[in-house]
Amino acid sequence: MKKRILLKIGSNTLTKETNQISRGKIEDIGRQIAVLKDDYEFVIVSSGAIAAAKQFVKLEHNGEEINVKQALAAIGQPHLMRMFQESFRELGLFSAQCLLSYSDFENPKSKANIKNTIDILVGNNFIPIINENDTVAADEIQFGDNDKLAALTAALLKADLLMIATNTNGIYTKISIENGQPETISEVLGISSLQKEISSHKSSHGTGGMQSKVEAATIAQEAGIETWIVNGLNDSFITDAFAGSGKHTKIKTKDGHFLEDH
Repeated sequence: MKKRILLKIGSNTLTKETNQISRGKIEDIGRQIAVLKDDYEFVIVSSGAIAAAKQFVKLEHNGEEINVKQALAAIGQPHLMRMFQESFRELGLFSAQCLLSYSDFENPKSKANIKNTIDILVGNNFIPIINENDTVAADEIQFGDNDKLAALTAALLKADLLMIATNTNGIYTKISIENGQPETISEVLGISSLQKEISSHKSSHGTGGMQSKVEAATIAQEAGIETWIVNGLNDSFITDAFAGSGKHTKIKTKDGHFLEDH
């Protein structure tokens, strides 16, 4: 049985903290999945639709900012998917788009449909690339850069690991941030000890600071899923984390350890 990885990629990772989506980063992600695919199956939750749109358009509007972002997401989503499809296809990987909204998770029939569809995709070697259906739902645009969506999806799909790629080396101790020399918390059991370390600092492109990562890890914990918070700006960040190199935060569950179970 392959282990199932729910990989969440934030906007800051996909843009490499620039103003446009990095094809090189998408290739980096695909290359690692290609290396790991015999042992692991991947489901991706990807932000970046708004960032993708900003490369192509500047919208004229006098509407509310949130509606503009929703319009940008509608323009950018196909561009984002095209970049994934083209980059992945060159590596022999197939991808599929799934757009979800929070109301889907509140409806038992919708939840069953999502799980069944994604299981079929994964079983046929298609990598589902999930984003929020931003034209109808505005929650993540405002609140969390898909962190919560990723955690709910991981729980629904019974993933073995939730890996959140962001622009830091995991979660830092609060005192080290205040001292200007960030130190990574490498491993914790559960999330209670992390709450006091979280600062309200937001990342540049995304809407989620570390608080939303910890909230996502909380949802994963309740489903018995381990969470790793890794630095997606680094090349080979997935394979390095699996090899135990690089700095990242592992939020273990009481039931066991992801790699040791393998």
